Amino acid sequence: MKVAITSTGNNLQSTVDPRFGRCAYFVIYDIETKAIEFIPNPNLDATEGAGPASVQLVASRDISKVVSGEFGMKIKPLFDSLKVQMIVVKDQKTIEEIIQMLN
Repeated sequence: MKVAITSTGNNLQSTVDPRFGRCAYFVIYDIETKAIEFIPNPNLDATEGAGPASVQLVASRDISKVVSGEFGMKIKPLFDSLKVQMIVVKDQKTIEEIIQMLN
């Protein structure tokens, strides 16, 4: 199972980005193989439609869950239709801490 995590940077000490659609990076973590991939978010500076475009990006990676600080109103129905679980993290956690929680 793969999980997408929004990240402020491209290393394990980066924190979960509070923004889904305009996060700096997406971390794709495979729970079975423990593989970790950092993907720069091409929608970071989009003038509009960053959220739906980011949904398409992470959905193309065959994910089952998404972890972020928050999700915009347009995002929930998109992930619901894809049967992707959304997990909101309110406190500042590092990517490493999130991965440890997922294991």
